[in-house]
Amino acid sequence: MKSFLRIALLLLVSAATAQQIGAYQHGTVIRMRMSECMPSHHAFLTTFGGQAAPAIPEACPEYTLLSDKVVFIIVGRSSGQLIPLADVIDFRVRTNELAVRVDDAKHESRFNIKEMVLRSDWDLIQKHIANELNNPEAVADQMLVSKTRDAR
Repeated sequence: MKSFLRIALLLLVSAATAQQIGAYQHGTVIRMRMSECMPSHHAFLTTFGGQAAPAIPEACPEYTLLSDKVVFIIVGRSSGQLIPLADVIDFRVRTNELAVRVDDAKHESRFNIKEMVLRSDWDLIQKHIANELNNPEAVADQMLVSKTRDAR
């Protein structure tokens, strides 16, 4: 009976651990730029907490992460959170953030999710942008036609 309870407890603990860890998805970082850091959760207290030294805006890395079904725009919490470009990384979605594990690191880096777009919609937008860049005359003609229609 004791062995049955030990096995049941072991299964329960392993299931809870697996649920906490979560299943990792794979994605590729395709773009990086520096942008403003997203406000912290304690911004209200900082703003209304009395006299404080003026904060210098910090630049944080913003990445475009391409997965099978969703494209994420994620922002690091500090300027030191760097992810290698064009590498396949493991990540999991948490509440309003992405936990990223790079190159079998022992710990995860957490990034704030700025935007999420379905991969199919993102592909259509990218195709439209490429068409506009390849054929700027057609875009200018289309804008001229729509302006003359609006003028009537």
